[in-house]
Amino acid sequence: MKPRLLELEILGQQAYLPSYFTMVAVGFVLATIMIRRWARFHGIDHRLMVDFVIWMALWGVVGARILHVLADGHFWDYVNVCIDPSKVEWRVDERECAALGGVWNATAGLCNPVKSNCLAWADLFHGGFAYYGGLIAAGLFSIWFIRRHRLPAGKILDMSGWALTLGVAWGRIGCFLASCCFGARSQAAWAVVFPPGSAASRHHWDEGLLQTYRRESLYVHPTQLYEAAGALLLAAFLYFVLRPRKRFDGQVFAVAMAGYAALRFTLEFLREDERGQFGPLSTSQWIAVAIAVFSVLLWRRMSTRARRAMTTAALGKTEG
Repeated sequence: MKPRLLELEILGQQAYLPSYFTMVAVGFVLATIMIRRWARFHGIDHRLMVDFVIWMALWGVVGARILHVLADGHFWDYVNVCIDPSKVEWRVDERECAALGGVWNATAGLCNPVKSNCLAWADLFHGGFAYYGGLIAAGLFSIWFIRRHRLPAGKILDMSGWALTLGVAWGRIGCFLASCCFGARSQAAWAVVFPPGSAASRHHWDEGLLQTYRRESLYVHPTQLYEAAGALLLAAFLYFVLRPRKRFDGQVFAVAMAGYAALRFTLEFLREDERGQFGPLSTSQWIAVAIAVFSVLLWRRMSTRARRAMTTAALGKTEG
C-alpha cells in the first residue's frame, strides 16, 4: 500500500501525489471520455455533458465530506477543535503529538491540540469521505441541471448509472493504496496487512492488539478490492449487457443503484473502520436500504411511463 503514489521536489519544496485522489482522477478522466462519446452518439451537446460531469464531481466531493463529518463518528471532534480544543483527544503517541504541535498528556497517554481550528472539517486532505454523501449531493445537483438544460432525464440517468459505478471501482483502488476503508481481521489466504501508521494499524492499537501503531497491521480483508472488483463487474454488466438491451430509459440507473446498494450492504459486514453506526447497521447500510427502495420505486415509475408512451403511440397509429 502506498498512500503517496509519487513524491518529488519542486522549487526546493517536497510535493507528492496522494494515491486516493490520483485514482479518483484517473476514474474521472476515463468516465468523462466515455461520456463524451456517449453524448455524441445520442446527439447531446458533449461539451455540456463535460460541464455536467465536472460539476457532479465537485458536488460529490462536498457531499462526501459533509456526510463523513456528520455520520462517521467524528462530528463532536470537529466541533470541539473549533470551540474547545481541550476536549479533543488525539489517539497518537508522544512523538506524533509533538509533530502535530499538540500537548502530550502522559497520564492519559493522549494528545490534545493547542490551537483551535474551525476549518478542520473542510480540510479535504486530512480526513475521510463518505461515498453516499457524494452520491446524494451530486444527485440533487443533477436534478437541477437536467431541468435547467432540458436534457432527457431517463437517458442521463442511465449514463450516470454505469459512469458512477465505474468511478467507484477506481475510487476503491485508491482507498486500498491509501490504506483506508479496511476490513475485519482475517486468516484467509488473500488477507493483507497495511503499513505502520495506517488506519488499520491505529485501529488494532486502539483495540489493544498491537503494542504500537508504528507496526504493520494484523491481516485483514481487503474490502476495498472486493468493492472495486464488484463495482467493476457491475459497471461492465450495465454498459455491455444491459445498456444495449434496456426496455426503457432509467432501467440502467435503477439496476446500478440497486446493485451497488446490495454490494455495499453486504461488504459493510466485513469492514472494521470507523464509519458510523445506528443500531444494528452502519450508516452506509441504512442508506443502502433507502437507495434499494428508491431503485424499486424508480423502476416501477419509469417502466409504467414507458408502457403508457408505447400505448399512446400505438393508439395514435391505429387512429391514423
